[in-house]
Amino acid sequence: MTRNAFELAWFKSSYSSGSEGDSCVEVAEGPRSVLIRDSKQSDGPRLTLNPKAWANFVAYVRT
Repeated sequence: MTRNAFELAWFKSSYSSGSEGDSCVEVAEGPRSVLIRDSKQSDGPRLTLNPKAWANFVAYVRT
């Protein structure tokens, strides 16, 4: 098995700071994709989007 040399840097959303601090969404930019995960389940499922889809999502959420 080959290990991927690219290490993802996960960032917590600035909008994910609930009163208990446990409702967090994290985002990481990969070489050709943007990954989203639940910070409570860092080994759990991840949503993977291409950069254009992510940009469209962010633009939509901002409006």
